[in-house]
Amino acid sequence: MLDPVWLKTFLVVAETRSFTRAAQRLGLRQSTVSQHIRKLEQASTQQLFVRDTHSVELTPDGEAMLGFAGSVIDTIDRAMSYFTGAELRGRLRFGASEDFVAGPLPEILAEFRRSHPRVDLELTVALSGVLHEQLRAGELDLVLGKRSAGEDAAGALWTEPLVWAGRPGIELDPAEPVPLIVYPPPSITRARAMEALRLHGKHWRIVCTSGSLNGLRAAALAGLGVVVFARSLVPAGLVELPEGHGLPDPGEVEFILTARRSALRGPAAALSEAIQSGAGRLHA
Repeated sequence: MLDPVWLKTFLVVAETRSFTRAAQRLGLRQSTVSQHIRKLEQASTQQLFVRDTHSVELTPDGEAMLGFAGSVIDTIDRAMSYFTGAELRGRLRFGASEDFVAGPLPEILAEFRRSHPRVDLELTVALSGVLHEQLRAGELDLVLGKRSAGEDAAGALWTEPLVWAGRPGIELDPAEPVPLIVYPPPSITRARAMEALRLHGKHWRIVCTSGSLNGLRAAALAGLGVVVFARSLVPAGLVELPEGHGLPDPGEVEFILTARRSALRGPAAALSEAIQSGAGRLHA
């Protein structure tokens, strides 16, 4: 029998890659954590971790156990919620790309809060690259962000073209470097804009760098230069520039919803479902 207590301990060790940090998070002694993993390995007759004084890594059987353990714990949680009538509760650390702050995402989050008032929702707004780093570090549970098209085999919520945008009527001097308005690195739109220009032999100069969508919009409205956005996310007041401006195609971008491997249950699963259901509103 695979004891759910052992499985929960296994998931936290797999996430933190540390018996010490797992013990701290679970409020257990490290010896107890080690005992749970040892009993789980005995019950499954497989070694689940390779560990030494410096690292803890999953074995191939440990990777397989991740899926089974997550499913078992999720089923138990849903069963307990059903039979006890308990409201969904807990802490959820959600990260959203800067692109969505001015769109319908706040409305979707407000609906989620009304449906699940006992969930402690913590929102982080940043660049997609930063959010993915925080997710890998275990600082976030769920992230809505971007990635380059074709970067990963995992499914995307939707894919759309990147476009050049600027103030209405802006004209670019073909004899001068392209004036770029960009997010700071790591930014997917920044990287795609520069790569497209480089591949087409065009020079550029950065005229504005801002970590906020409002900053990029203000610079573009002032006529300082041009900026790359996903087509559905071009801010109000700016327009997609036609091909006559001589700017190369910056390609496509995918929008994805990513969770920590052990986090897609409870509040995270509920918000994930809400965002997927509202995906059409996000890129309308």
